[in-house]
Amino acid sequence: MIDWDQGIVMESMLVRVGLQVVLVRRSDGNVQPAVHYTDSLPVLAPGDCVLLNVTAVQLGLGSGGYHFVAALLASNKRLTNSQSAGHIMKMKYTPLQRAVRSVEEPVSPYHDLFQGDVRLDGLPVLLGELHSMLPVAICWLRYRNRGLSSRLRIAYIMTDGGALPMAWSEHVAELERLEWLETTITYGQAYGGKLEAVNKFSALLAAKHAAQADLCMVTMGPGMVGTGTKYGHAGLEIGELVNAVHALGGRPIVIPRVSFKDRRERHRGISHHTLTALQLAARCPAVIPFPLLTEEEEAIMEPQMFEISQASFHKIIRISTVASEEVKAALQMYPKAITSMGRELSQDFAFFQTICAAAEWAWHLHNQSR
Repeated sequence: MIDWDQGIVMESMLVRVGLQVVLVRRSDGNVQPAVHYTDSLPVLAPGDCVLLNVTAVQLGLGSGGYHFVAALLASNKRLTNSQSAGHIMKMKYTPLQRAVRSVEEPVSPYHDLFQGDVRLDGLPVLLGELHSMLPVAICWLRYRNRGLSSRLRIAYIMTDGGALPMAWSEHVAELERLEWLETTITYGQAYGGKLEAVNKFSALLAAKHAAQADLCMVTMGPGMVGTGTKYGHAGLEIGELVNAVHALGGRPIVIPRVSFKDRRERHRGISHHTLTALQLAARCPAVIPFPLLTEEEEAIMEPQMFEISQASFHKIIRISTVASEEVKAALQMYPKAITSMGRELSQDFAFFQTICAAAEWAWHLHNQSR
Protein backbone atom coordinates (compact mmCIF):
# COMPACT_ATOMS: atom_id res chain seq x y z
CA MET A 1 0.00 0.00 0.00
CA ILE A 2 1.30 3.43 -0.97
CA ASP A 3 -0.38 6.72 -0.09
CA TRP A 4 0.10 9.32 -2.83
CA ASP A 5 -0.46 13.06 -3.00
CA GLN A 6 0.47 15.94 -5.28
CA GLY A 7 2.40 18.98 -4.14
CA ILE A 8 3.83 22.27 -5.35
CA VAL A 9 7.42 23.07 -4.38
CA MET A 10 7.48 26.26 -2.31
CA GLU A 11 11.11 26.45 -1.22
CA SER A 12 14.40 24.55 -1.35
CA MET A 13 15.68 24.06 2.20
CA LEU A 14 18.80 21.94 1.72
CA VAL A 15 20.90 20.55 -1.11
CA ARG A 16 23.75 18.10 -0.57
CA VAL A 17 25.27 15.35 -2.66
CA GLY A 18 22.45 13.16 -3.97
CA LEU A 19 19.67 14.75 -1.91
CA GLN A 20 17.50 17.85 -1.69
CA VAL A 21 14.97 18.82 0.99
CA VAL A 22 12.08 21.02 -0.18
CA LEU A 23 8.94 22.50 1.33
CA VAL A 24 5.85 21.47 -0.62
CA ARG A 25 2.26 22.61 -0.45
CA ARG A 26 0.11 19.50 -0.49
CA SER A 27 -3.31 19.21 -2.11
CA ASP A 28 -4.98 19.97 1.25
CA GLY A 29 -3.02 23.21 1.57
CA ASN A 30 -0.63 22.03 4.27
CA VAL A 31 3.04 22.93 3.74
CA GLN A 32 5.38 20.09 4.74
CA PRO A 33 8.97 18.96 4.03
CA ALA A 34 9.83 16.37 1.41
CA VAL A 35 13.02 14.59 0.39
CA HIS A 36 14.03 14.51 -3.26
CA TYR A 37 16.87 12.30 -4.50
CA THR A 38 18.79 14.22 -7.14
CA ASP A 39 20.60 11.23 -8.62
CA SER A 40 17.51 10.35 -10.65
CA LEU A 41 15.77 13.70 -11.31
CA PRO A 42 16.93 17.34 -11.57
CA VAL A 43 17.15 19.64 -8.56
CA LEU A 44 13.69 21.07 -7.83
CA ALA A 45 12.73 24.75 -7.87
CA PRO A 46 9.72 26.70 -6.56
CA GLY A 47 6.68 26.07 -8.71
CA ASP A 48 7.56 22.51 -9.71
CA CYS A 49 4.64 20.11 -9.37
CA VAL A 50 5.60 16.77 -7.83
CA LEU A 51 4.09 13.42 -6.96
CA LEU A 52 4.64 12.61 -3.28
CA ASN A 53 4.84 9.31 -1.45
CA VAL A 54 3.28 10.26 1.90
CA THR A 55 2.94 6.75 3.35
CA ALA A 56 5.49 7.01 6.17
CA VAL A 57 4.05 10.25 7.55
CA GLN A 58 0.51 8.91 7.27
CA LEU A 59 1.54 5.88 9.35
CA GLY A 60 3.61 7.92 11.81
CA LEU A 61 6.79 6.03 10.98
CA GLY A 62 10.37 7.16 11.51
CA SER A 63 10.99 9.17 8.36
CA GLY A 64 11.53 12.33 10.39
CA GLY A 65 8.24 13.76 9.13
CA TYR A 66 9.45 13.87 5.54
CA HIS A 67 7.50 12.88 2.47
CA PHE A 68 9.38 11.55 -0.57
CA VAL A 69 9.26 12.95 -4.08
CA ALA A 70 8.42 10.12 -6.47
CA ALA A 71 8.09 11.98 -9.76
CA LEU A 72 8.21 15.40 -11.38
CA LEU A 73 4.74 16.10 -12.79
CA ALA A 74 5.10 19.58 -14.26
CA SER A 75 8.24 21.61 -14.79
CA ASN A 76 10.14 23.60 -17.38
CA LYS A 77 13.16 21.38 -16.77
CA ARG A 78 14.41 19.15 -19.54
CA LEU A 79 14.94 15.58 -18.36
CA THR A 80 18.19 14.15 -19.61
CA ASN A 81 19.44 10.61 -19.78
CA SER A 82 23.07 9.93 -18.95
CA GLN A 83 24.77 6.79 -20.13
CA SER A 84 25.34 4.48 -17.19
CA ALA A 85 28.88 3.52 -16.30
CA GLY A 86 27.83 -0.03 -15.49
CA HIS A 87 25.31 -2.78 -16.08
CA ILE A 88 24.36 -4.01 -12.60
CA MET A 89 20.81 -3.09 -11.62
CA LYS A 90 19.72 -1.98 -8.17
CA MET A 91 16.14 -1.35 -7.00
CA LYS A 92 15.40 -4.12 -9.51
CA TYR A 93 12.09 -4.25 -11.36
CA THR A 94 10.76 -1.05 -9.81
CA PRO A 95 10.18 2.27 -11.61
CA LEU A 96 13.33 3.54 -9.88
CA GLN A 97 15.65 0.73 -10.93
CA ARG A 98 19.09 2.08 -11.75
CA ALA A 99 22.28 0.80 -13.32
CA VAL A 100 25.51 1.08 -11.34
CA ARG A 101 29.06 0.03 -12.01
CA SER A 102 29.81 -2.63 -9.43
CA VAL A 103 33.34 -3.47 -8.34
CA GLU A 104 32.98 -7.01 -9.68
CA GLU A 105 31.80 -6.43 -13.25
CA PRO A 106 34.12 -6.50 -16.30
CA VAL A 107 34.18 -2.72 -16.81
CA SER A 108 35.37 -2.17 -13.25
CA PRO A 109 39.10 -1.57 -12.64
CA TYR A 110 38.78 -4.09 -9.80
CA HIS A 111 37.28 -6.88 -11.93
CA ASP A 112 40.46 -8.98 -12.00
CA LEU A 113 40.64 -8.85 -8.21
CA PHE A 114 37.46 -10.89 -7.96
CA GLN A 115 38.66 -13.52 -10.43
CA GLY A 116 41.02 -14.98 -7.86
CA ASP A 117 40.74 -16.46 -4.38
CA VAL A 118 41.12 -13.23 -2.42
CA ARG A 119 40.73 -13.02 1.35
CA LEU A 120 40.42 -10.39 4.06
CA ASP A 121 43.79 -11.36 5.55
CA GLY A 122 42.77 -10.67 9.14
CA LEU A 123 41.04 -7.33 8.50
CA PRO A 124 39.23 -6.14 11.68
CA VAL A 125 35.55 -5.58 10.82
CA LEU A 126 33.22 -3.77 13.22
CA LEU A 127 29.62 -4.92 12.87
CA GLY A 128 26.89 -2.63 14.20
CA GLU A 129 23.14 -3.11 14.22
CA LEU A 130 22.15 0.57 14.30
CA HIS A 131 23.28 3.28 11.90
CA SER A 132 23.83 5.64 14.84
CA MET A 133 26.71 3.40 15.94
CA LEU A 134 28.72 4.54 12.90
CA PRO A 135 29.72 8.08 13.95
CA VAL A 136 30.38 6.99 17.54
CA ALA A 137 32.83 4.27 16.50
CA ILE A 138 34.54 6.52 13.96
CA CYS A 139 34.92 9.26 16.58
CA TRP A 140 36.64 6.81 18.94
CA LEU A 141 38.98 5.55 16.25
CA ARG A 142 39.88 9.10 15.26
CA TYR A 143 40.44 9.98 18.91
CA ARG A 144 42.79 7.03 19.35
CA ASN A 145 44.65 7.90 16.16
CA ARG A 146 45.15 11.57 17.08
CA GLY A 147 48.74 12.72 17.07
CA LEU A 148 49.95 9.77 15.00
CA SER A 149 51.61 10.37 11.66
CA SER A 150 49.95 7.47 9.84
CA ARG A 151 46.45 8.02 8.46
CA LEU A 152 43.86 5.47 9.59
CA ARG A 153 42.08 4.17 6.49
CA ILE A 154 38.49 3.30 7.45
CA ALA A 155 36.01 1.85 4.96
CA TYR A 156 32.28 2.03 5.67
CA ILE A 157 29.91 -0.56 4.20
CA MET A 158 26.16 0.14 4.26
CA THR A 159 23.90 -2.90 3.97
CA ASP A 160 20.41 -2.91 2.49
CA GLY A 161 18.78 -3.68 5.85
CA GLY A 162 17.61 -0.08 6.37
CA ALA A 163 17.51 2.96 4.10
CA LEU A 164 18.61 2.05 0.58
CA PRO A 165 20.04 5.38 -0.65
CA MET A 166 23.27 6.28 1.13
CA ALA A 167 22.37 9.92 0.44
CA TRP A 168 19.72 9.66 3.18
CA SER A 169 22.40 9.40 5.89
CA GLU A 170 23.35 12.75 7.42
CA HIS A 171 26.18 11.04 9.29
CA VAL A 172 27.77 9.63 6.15
CA ALA A 173 27.54 13.06 4.52
CA GLU A 174 29.25 14.64 7.54
CA LEU A 175 31.94 11.95 7.85
CA GLU A 176 32.76 12.36 4.18
CA ARG A 177 32.89 16.15 4.56
CA LEU A 178 35.36 15.67 7.41
CA GLU A 179 37.34 13.19 5.26
CA TRP A 180 37.20 10.62 8.06
CA LEU A 181 36.26 7.75 5.73
CA GLU A 182 38.56 6.26 3.10
CA THR A 183 35.60 5.06 1.08
CA THR A 184 31.95 4.09 1.31
CA ILE A 185 30.48 0.90 -0.16
CA THR A 186 26.87 -0.13 -0.75
CA TYR A 187 25.77 -3.66 -1.62
CA GLY A 188 22.60 -5.57 -2.40
CA GLN A 189 19.80 -3.12 -3.16
CA ALA A 190 21.49 -0.28 -1.24
CA TYR A 191 23.12 2.25 -3.53
CA GLY A 192 25.06 5.49 -3.56
CA GLY A 193 28.40 4.45 -2.07
CA LYS A 194 31.66 5.48 -3.68
CA LEU A 195 31.93 1.79 -4.58
CA GLU A 196 28.99 -0.50 -5.41
CA ALA A 197 28.97 -4.24 -4.80
CA VAL A 198 26.63 -7.11 -5.57
CA ASN A 199 26.76 -8.76 -2.14
CA LYS A 200 28.31 -8.58 1.33
CA PHE A 201 31.25 -10.83 0.42
CA SER A 202 32.46 -8.70 -2.47
CA ALA A 203 31.76 -5.52 -0.49
CA LEU A 204 34.07 -6.72 2.28
CA LEU A 205 36.76 -7.68 -0.21
CA ALA A 206 36.46 -4.28 -1.88
CA ALA A 207 37.05 -2.60 1.48
CA LYS A 208 40.25 -4.57 1.97
CA HIS A 209 41.71 -4.66 -1.53
CA ALA A 210 40.14 -1.77 -3.49
CA ALA A 211 40.12 0.77 -0.65
CA GLN A 212 43.19 -0.68 1.08
CA ALA A 213 41.37 -0.20 4.40
CA ASP A 214 43.03 -0.71 7.78
CA LEU A 215 39.64 -1.17 9.42
CA CYS A 216 36.13 -1.69 8.14
CA MET A 217 32.76 -0.90 9.69
CA VAL A 218 29.43 -2.31 8.56
CA THR A 219 25.94 -1.13 9.52
CA MET A 220 22.59 -0.84 7.82
CA GLY A 221 21.39 2.60 6.80
CA PRO A 222 19.00 4.60 8.99
CA GLY A 223 15.70 2.86 9.61
CA MET A 224 15.88 -0.24 11.82
CA VAL A 225 12.88 -2.54 11.38
CA GLY A 226 11.55 -4.35 14.44
CA THR A 227 8.28 -6.04 15.32
CA GLY A 228 8.77 -6.90 19.00
CA THR A 229 9.27 -10.56 18.08
CA LYS A 230 12.31 -12.79 18.34
CA TYR A 231 12.95 -13.16 14.62
CA GLY A 232 11.09 -10.24 13.03
CA HIS A 233 13.82 -7.61 13.03
CA ALA A 234 16.57 -6.45 10.69
CA GLY A 235 19.24 -6.91 13.36
CA LEU A 236 19.56 -10.59 12.49
CA GLU A 237 21.79 -9.53 9.61
CA ILE A 238 24.59 -9.15 12.17
CA GLY A 239 24.81 -12.93 12.43
CA GLU A 240 24.99 -13.26 8.66
CA LEU A 241 27.76 -10.67 8.55
CA VAL A 242 29.74 -12.53 11.22
CA ASN A 243 29.61 -15.62 9.02
CA ALA A 244 30.71 -13.69 5.92
CA VAL A 245 33.64 -11.94 7.63
CA HIS A 246 34.82 -15.21 9.16
CA ALA A 247 34.46 -17.13 5.89
CA LEU A 248 36.69 -14.58 4.14
CA GLY A 249 39.38 -14.68 6.79
CA GLY A 250 38.53 -11.41 8.53
CA ARG A 251 38.08 -10.76 12.25
CA PRO A 252 34.43 -10.00 13.09
CA ILE A 253 33.85 -7.68 16.06
CA VAL A 254 30.20 -7.33 17.05
CA ILE A 255 29.12 -4.08 18.69
CA PRO A 256 26.51 -5.23 21.20
CA ARG A 257 23.42 -3.05 21.45
CA VAL A 258 23.38 -2.10 25.13
CA SER A 259 21.03 0.30 26.90
CA PHE A 260 19.70 0.77 30.40
CA LYS A 261 17.43 3.67 29.46
CA ASP A 262 15.20 1.94 26.92
CA ARG A 263 11.70 1.53 28.35
CA ARG A 264 11.19 -1.69 26.43
CA GLU A 265 12.24 -4.64 28.56
CA ARG A 266 13.46 -6.61 25.54
CA HIS A 267 16.08 -3.91 24.88
CA ARG A 268 17.27 -3.44 28.48
CA GLY A 269 20.85 -4.44 29.04
CA ILE A 270 21.88 -6.37 25.94
CA SER A 271 19.14 -6.04 23.33
CA HIS A 272 17.34 -9.21 22.31
CA HIS A 273 18.34 -8.29 18.74
CA THR A 274 22.01 -8.83 19.63
CA LEU A 275 21.30 -11.98 21.61
CA THR A 276 19.27 -13.61 18.84
CA ALA A 277 21.72 -12.65 16.09
CA LEU A 278 24.62 -14.20 18.01
CA GLN A 279 22.78 -17.30 19.22
CA LEU A 280 20.78 -18.13 16.10
CA ALA A 281 22.25 -16.55 12.98
CA ALA A 282 25.98 -16.42 13.70
CA ARG A 283 27.43 -19.87 13.01
CA CYS A 284 31.05 -18.70 13.23
CA PRO A 285 33.00 -17.11 16.09
CA ALA A 286 32.96 -13.39 16.78
CA VAL A 287 34.47 -11.19 19.47
CA ILE A 288 31.94 -9.20 21.52
CA PRO A 289 33.62 -6.44 23.57
CA PHE A 290 31.97 -4.84 26.61
CA PRO A 291 33.18 -1.97 28.79
CA LEU A 292 33.18 -2.20 32.57
CA LEU A 293 29.85 -0.78 33.71
CA THR A 294 28.24 0.02 37.05
CA GLU A 295 27.47 -2.74 39.54
CA GLU A 296 23.75 -2.43 38.86
CA GLU A 297 24.24 -2.56 35.10
CA GLU A 298 26.59 -5.52 35.35
CA ALA A 299 23.95 -7.41 37.34
CA ILE A 300 21.44 -6.93 34.52
CA MET A 301 23.91 -8.01 31.85
CA GLU A 302 25.42 -11.02 33.63
CA PRO A 303 22.69 -13.54 32.67
CA GLN A 304 22.56 -12.07 29.16
CA MET A 305 26.30 -12.50 28.68
CA PHE A 306 25.89 -16.06 29.91
CA GLU A 307 23.35 -16.60 27.10
CA ILE A 308 25.95 -15.46 24.56
CA SER A 309 28.58 -17.72 26.09
CA GLN A 310 26.31 -20.72 25.50
CA ALA A 311 27.31 -20.39 21.85
CA SER A 312 30.75 -21.58 22.85
CA PHE A 313 32.58 -20.28 19.77
CA HIS A 314 31.94 -16.57 20.60
CA LYS A 315 34.43 -14.70 22.74
CA ILE A 316 33.34 -12.03 25.21
CA ILE A 317 36.08 -9.65 26.24
CA ARG A 318 36.00 -6.81 28.77
CA ILE A 319 37.58 -3.48 27.89
CA SER A 320 38.74 -1.47 30.90
CA THR A 321 40.40 1.37 28.99
CA VAL A 322 37.34 3.27 27.75
CA ALA A 323 37.00 5.96 30.42
CA SER A 324 33.92 8.17 30.53
CA GLU A 325 35.92 11.36 30.06
CA GLU A 326 37.62 9.91 26.99
CA VAL A 327 34.27 8.92 25.48
CA LYS A 328 33.07 12.49 25.95
CA ALA A 329 36.28 13.88 24.47
CA ALA A 330 36.01 11.59 21.44
CA LEU A 331 32.43 12.60 20.66
CA GLN A 332 33.26 16.29 21.08
CA MET A 333 35.45 15.96 17.98
CA TYR A 334 32.30 15.47 15.88
CA PRO A 335 30.40 18.65 14.91
CA LYS A 336 26.94 17.06 14.68
CA ALA A 337 24.75 15.82 17.51
CA ILE A 338 24.60 12.02 17.79
CA THR A 339 21.45 10.43 19.16
CA SER A 340 20.12 6.89 19.15
CA MET A 341 16.45 6.19 19.70
CA GLY A 342 16.19 9.88 20.57
CA ARG A 343 18.77 9.68 23.37
CA GLU A 344 22.12 11.47 23.45
CA LEU A 345 25.30 10.63 25.35
CA SER A 346 24.21 12.02 28.72
CA GLN A 347 20.90 10.16 28.51
CA ASP A 348 22.20 6.69 27.63
CA PHE A 349 25.92 6.62 28.39
CA ALA A 350 26.29 2.82 28.34
CA PHE A 351 25.10 2.66 24.72
CA PHE A 352 27.86 5.01 23.57
CA GLN A 353 30.53 3.56 25.87
CA THR A 354 29.88 0.05 24.55
CA ILE A 355 30.36 1.19 20.96
CA CYS A 356 33.65 2.82 21.94
CA ALA A 357 34.76 -0.40 23.67
CA ALA A 358 34.20 -2.38 20.46
CA ALA A 359 36.04 0.26 18.44
CA GLU A 360 38.88 0.09 20.96
CA TRP A 361 39.25 -3.64 20.30
CA ALA A 362 39.34 -3.00 16.54
CA TRP A 363 42.04 -0.39 17.16
CA HIS A 364 43.97 -2.92 19.26
CA LEU A 365 43.84 -5.52 16.47
CA HIS A 366 44.96 -2.94 13.92
CA ASN A 367 47.96 -1.99 16.05
CA GLN A 368 48.88 -5.66 16.50
CA SER A 369 49.06 -6.10 12.73
CA ARG A 370 51.30 -3.08 12.06
